[in-house]
Amino acid sequence: MTTTVQATLADIGEPLSATTFVVVDLETTGTSPQDCAITEIGAVKTRGGEVIGEFQTLVDPGGPIPPMIVALTGITDAMVVAAPRIGQVLPAFLEFLGDAVLVAHNARFDVSFLKAACAAEGYSWPRPEVVDTLTLARRATTKEEAPNKKLSTLARVFGTVVTPNHRALDDARATSEVLHGMLERLAAFGITHREDLDALRNPVPSSLRRKAIMAHKVPSKPGVYVFRGPQGEALYVGTSRNLRSRVKSYFTRGETRRAVREMLELAVDVDTTVCASELEANVLEIRMIDQLRPRYNRRSARPERAAWVRLTDERHPRLALSKAAQGGEGWMGPMRSGSDARAAIVALQDALGVRTCTTRLTIEPRAHARACILKDTGRCAAPCVGGTAVGYDDTIALTRDVLAGDVSPVVEALSAAVASYAQRLEYERAKEVRDGLSAVVDAATRQARLRSLTACSLVAVREIDDRWELLAVAHGRLTGAARVDSGVWVAADRLREAWASLDLDIPTLIEEQELVLRWLERPGTRLLYVDGQWCSPINGAGRHGRWVEARRADGGPFGHERRF
Repeated sequence: MTTTVQATLADIGEPLSATTFVVVDLETTGTSPQDCAITEIGAVKTRGGEVIGEFQTLVDPGGPIPPMIVALTGITDAMVVAAPRIGQVLPAFLEFLGDAVLVAHNARFDVSFLKAACAAEGYSWPRPEVVDTLTLARRATTKEEAPNKKLSTLARVFGTVVTPNHRALDDARATSEVLHGMLERLAAFGITHREDLDALRNPVPSSLRRKAIMAHKVPSKPGVYVFRGPQGEALYVGTSRNLRSRVKSYFTRGETRRAVREMLELAVDVDTTVCASELEANVLEIRMIDQLRPRYNRRSARPERAAWVRLTDERHPRLALSKAAQGGEGWMGPMRSGSDARAAIVALQDALGVRTCTTRLTIEPRAHARACILKDTGRCAAPCVGGTAVGYDDTIALTRDVLAGDVSPVVEALSAAVASYAQRLEYERAKEVRDGLSAVVDAATRQARLRSLTACSLVAVREIDDRWELLAVAHGRLTGAARVDSGVWVAADRLREAWASLDLDIPTLIEEQELVLRWLERPGTRLLYVDGQWCSPINGAGRHGRWVEARRADGGPFGHERRF
């Protein structure tokens, strides 16, 4: 006997009848947001075809309104002289907008003015989903009934109660009526949910829309999805809070990325794994990408390309960049990138006097060997010539200490160099030295954090959405996660039991360790069990973090939180 379970609205997305729209119209002093200003804002908020709120205000543009605009809109200087400036209006308008879908006729015009106003007044643009009724009209009306797609023409086609008159609120009301008239027509073509609107902006080929049935078997829960090709090969791995909604969106929203479109054309099936938490899903995604090596994943696809700084294995070592999933003994890293590794090498060479030449030197200096200018300037102990090997051995010993985490000698030398260059107004050179120093400090700090995590096993808990989220970590590897309403200690004991069967020979990916550390370091995290020591050295590289922060504030290439 087969039982059919009807999908809930949450399973298939948000129906348009439940979607909140804010239809906006602006009147301005001209066409360019760089040179012109807003004179009036009108907005209508609707849900299910019913008006649930309206917003209208004149705005003082801060200058005279051109006569042509006065003739078009009827808004005069006298009408706006006592009106609020845009900086006073924006907070109320943005609150009215909220998280609704923003609708406008020729939306590019209205959105460009609103974005420019937010930027000028120091407000963050909320990046709402935008629907342009001009674009909808090209899909919902024929050329015969609407030779042009002007608002006045569409108002006639759909028989709106309000006639557009170049005043913001009336035009917004008319646009709202036109919007709902077009949505009624488009419903016959399968445009019934909020997720379908993107297909109108970027049309989806019918060959892809037919594949949307893949989402029918997918649960509406958080986890990881894998698109499969004709031979069962993994094409792409991703995560989502709602697996069904995310998978469906690939086939109902117009995908503009060529590689993703190509992947969808090849996909014939999708596998999913439900996860207990966001962290568990992100970690599983990283592991699966490493294991399956999907063709269309770019991020996290090559963990063996992590950059490290090391000393070469020879009598008179030099610094070199190596790429590997795990660092070797005495290596510094992982670095943020290969360019960071190269900057760190230059910084270490300048601060410590490690040789910069790439020639492999003989154990005993060659007869008649000559040193380069770095020896004369005191920046290299010059092991290439006789009588200096002992001095270079001291340099290498100090370098090994720095690579192990004691970066104080580098900070001391290069911070003085930065100050000196800045005093001489050589700001570009000062920035180069600072960035190299920052790369060294950042790598040593990351190295200490990762080593500390891999030296212990722990169970931690944090309250999220009125539930307790637990995770267990052993030697940097996530071994389990759980979400419970109560019985935290029982869940913690159950997670801890898994450590007995853990295979410590399986290397843990650096990116997984970073994800675990970010979770542990968030406010509100509590430790339930710690086996071993989880600590940071008081005199470690972290105390020099101001150099990392300075570079980050200047737009340096540092990592960011991954979106789930």
